[in-house]
Amino acid sequence: MQQFFLPEGALEKNSVIISGENYKHMVKVLRMQKGDKILLADGSGKQYEAEIKEIGNENVVAEIVKEKQANTEPPLKVILLQGLPKKDKMEFIVQKGTELGMYSLIPIESVRTVVKLDSKKAASRKNRWQKIALEAAKQCRRAVVPQIKEISSLKEALTALDVDLILFPWEDEKTLTLKDALKNIASDKIKSVAVAIGPEGGWAPEEVRLAKEFGAELVSLGPRILRTETAGIAAITMLLYQLGDLGG
Repeated sequence: MQQFFLPEGALEKNSVIISGENYKHMVKVLRMQKGDKILLADGSGKQYEAEIKEIGNENVVAEIVKEKQANTEPPLKVILLQGLPKKDKMEFIVQKGTELGMYSLIPIESVRTVVKLDSKKAASRKNRWQKIALEAAKQCRRAVVPQIKEISSLKEALTALDVDLILFPWEDEKTLTLKDALKNIASDKIKSVAVAIGPEGGWAPEEVRLAKEFGAELVSLGPRILRTETAGIAAITMLLYQLGDLGG
């Protein structure tokens, strides 16, 4: 069944009116018909099976058949602090992070960030990234759409965090690997983790010191230097395999 996300509160009644982009995709692209079954979600974590009852010129009326038990959300909330990469790499990171189970993403303008965005461009990029997260969540039938936060400095992001653990992958960390850091962590004790990935040039020394001041664990992702768009995806995968639901 195809899944569609509706605004919060739209699923409080049994009869649901679907319009706008969802209507166009449902009727013009997918050519759905009266009687077809669909999945509906409002981002709260719940999913509903519904049946199309009427198709009008501007909207579709669907009736909720039953609430479904959503099993697509991992037990661990992974928040990715991602140094702004060049070109369209962030789109890839948002899409794949959403598919894997990322909870939210905070774009970081760091010391070595090449990309510098004014407020207008930053707002446009954020909207674009949020739309990609929405489409990816629909594709993989997630019950929650990861929130793409405002572009922040590393200090602003660390100050605002409220998580059980902060991991700070750094290419010069030679003592502690992410694998070793996670070995003795009980999954029932850790409910939220933030992982910070630097941009193409990596983290500057002053940013590493700042992370340590906020209690972050400096870790290595392995013996090979990963590209920024690879490192975040690799870290999310490792975290949700060890402490979440990846791998079954």
